[in-house]
This record gives sequence, structure tokens and C-alpha cells, in this order.
Amino acid sequence: MRGPGRWWRGKTTPAKVETYTRASFHSFAVMEFCSVGVTSAVPLGPRLGGWVLLMVGVHAAVCFATVSRAVDWTRGRRPQPVGLMWTLAAVTAVISVAAIGIAERGPGGESADTAAGGVFGVVLIFGPGIIALGVRDRRRAFGIAAGFALGGGIVALAFGAPAQAALVTAVIVLAGGGFIAFTAVFSVWLLNAVYELDEARETRTRLAVAEERLRFGRDLHDVMGRNLAVIALKSELAAQLAQRGRPEAVAQMVEVQRLAQESQREVREVVRGYREVDLAAELAGAQGVLAAAGIDCTVSGRTPAGLPAGVQSALGWVVREAATNVLRHGDARRCVVELQVREGRVVLSVENDGVTAAENGVPGSSGTGLAGLRERLAKIDGTLEAGPAGRGLFRLRAEIALPSAASPAGSAAAREVDEVGG
Repeated sequence: MRGPGRWWRGKTTPAKVETYTRASFHSFAVMEFCSVGVTSAVPLGPRLGGWVLLMVGVHAAVCFATVSRAVDWTRGRRPQPVGLMWTLAAVTAVISVAAIGIAERGPGGESADTAAGGVFGVVLIFGPGIIALGVRDRRRAFGIAAGFALGGGIVALAFGAPAQAALVTAVIVLAGGGFIAFTAVFSVWLLNAVYELDEARETRTRLAVAEERLRFGRDLHDVMGRNLAVIALKSELAAQLAQRGRPEAVAQMVEVQRLAQESQREVREVVRGYREVDLAAELAGAQGVLAAAGIDCTVSGRTPAGLPAGVQSALGWVVREAATNVLRHGDARRCVVELQVREGRVVLSVENDGVTAAENGVPGSSGTGLAGLRERLAKIDGTLEAGPAGRGLFRLRAEIALPSAASPAGSAAAREVDEVGG
């Protein structure tokens, strides 16, 4: 039981919906074979029943193959199975005609007629319903079911059935085939919608990264644009003054040097602003981003007063990386972030469900985000643990030692321990 459960939990939501859709329509073929194929063998006798069982088995096998190819076509993995759909339609027509012939001119007997009628009705219901999986137009899908129902009524009349009985047969086949066709159309729509939503979530994540890069580029442009323009102008002026032997050229070059140093300082400040993140801002940002992605994110605890800037920056990076992993890996529906200060150490824990084998940090993953976090935390006497935390859960836990209690930061952290712990 552990293996199948892990296989199912390792699938994303779209993959689960696709698996469920395939299994549902494959079960129709199995139900057809078991309900009318096997049960008709005894009433129709060994020989005729064996042929009917074989025909129903062939029809179920063609239905089974059509479901697989049609779902693959829906997801763009294969061409439309036109030939297989025509084959299913032909097999359905042949078996239904044979079944109504057996019912009208077969060995006779109520049980034999019931068995043949069951084969006739079930084949005509499941056949067009399965064919509808491979059709995009909803009206065409329902038209196929209506066509088979009309054909069934005409065949019943041709074999001598009363007009009222033929009409009832057509209505029953239309209702059953229409229901299966509606199920097929709705299942395809739902499957495509789930995949599109998943792609939209990935696109939103990529756009957020791109927007951050653009913001960084704009900040650098604002910082460097003016200074570089002034440096270029003063360098040109200094060159002209030097060509004329004017002593003012030295003053202009000194100004160029000052502007270059000022630009270096401003660039460092911009980069430092991105590297030294604020923990409280990252916690709020992560909660907002995850909530926008439909993930219930709960944050417990609060940023202790007096935490060193380096500790806050490192924990902020942990929150940022954890939120990114929750968005990009697995299929999370819930995320819990917990921040605590105890016994001179600050502990940050991020736990989410929906973990898959591809999630960053799971053994065997090729991601480097957690490795970079470990290096960053190691520089400030911190550790990082990441791995499964139960069935379908993943936990990221960062722990950093705080300064001694004698320092002001340590005293403030110690006071915060009582508040958080109490």
C-alpha cells in the first residue's frame, strides 16, 4: 500500500485529474465486458454465448484503446485518433445489429432475449460516449450519440420490432449515450482547465521573477544613468583642456574620480538593499504571494526586536527560498511558517504539504538553492535542515545562534523569548 500511495502523492494535481479521467472511462469498458459480455454467455448457450462474449470483448478492447489515444490527443501528445474512432463506430454498429438479430431471431426464450437486448443497449450507449472523447465540438459529440440512437431504432424496426418498442429503445439509447457523451465533454473541459490553471500559476511565478529583475534594472539605471552621463561629459572636457595645456584639466579629472567612487558606493547600496532583506517584509510578502496562488499560509510568531541585521537577512533569504520552492515544486495547499527564539537561538520553520519527488531539497534533487542557504547560514553559525516531515509534508528548518545575553541584542532577544514563549 505504501508504494501506490507514494506514486499517487508524487503526482501533480493536473496529473491526478488526468489519471482519474483515464481510469473512469477505462472502467466503462471493463463494466461493459463484465455486465453484458460475461453474463450473456450462459443464457445464449456455449457456442452463441462464446461468440457474443468475444464480440463484446473486442468492443471493450477498442473502447479501452480509444480512451487512451483520445486523452493523449486532448493533451496534444498524439494526433487525433480518427481511424480508431471510426473502427469503434463500425464495431459498435456491427455488434448492435448482431445483438438485435439474436434477440429477434435467435434461440428464443426470455433470458436469451434479455441478454441480447442488454448487449444491444450497452454497446450503443458506451460506444458513442467513448467516441465523444476524441471530438472537440460539443454539438458533434451529442450528434454522434443521437445518430447511434436513431440508427438503433431503425435497426429494431427493420428486424420486426413494434414501432413503440423501437421508439423506446431509441430514447433509452439516446439518454444513456447522451449522458456518457456529456460526461466525456465535461471531463475533457475540466482536464484542460486544470492544466491551464497550473500553467497560469507557473507563468505568474516567472512574471514575478521577471518583474523583480526589471525593478533591479530600473534602480541601477536611476543610480548610474546620471553619474555616467556627468562622467562622460567631464572626461571629454578634461581631454580638451589637457590638449590645450590648461591646468583645469586636473581638477576635472579629480571630479571624474570622485563621481566614479560615488557611483561605486551607490551601486553597492543598491545591491546591499537586495541582498540584506528584511525578515518581517519577507514574511509578509511570502504570505501574500502564497495566498494569491491559492495556498493557505499561516505565520506564527513575530520578528524578535534586536535581532542582528545579518541574522534577519539570512532568515529572510530562507523565507524567500522556501516560498519559491512551495510555488515552483509540488502541489501545496497549505503552508505553515513558525518563528521562535529559545535558549539563545532563533528557529525558523517552514512546512508545506503536496510534496513531490521533484521538490527542491528532496534527496536526489539537483537544485542549488538550499546549498546556497546552508553556506549563507554557516557564516553566522547557523544550520539548515530540509526533508520530508511525514506523509506528503516537507519541512525547511533554519536555526541560528544569537549573540551572548550580555550584548544589547542578546538582552532584547532574551526579552522576546519570554513574550513569544508565553
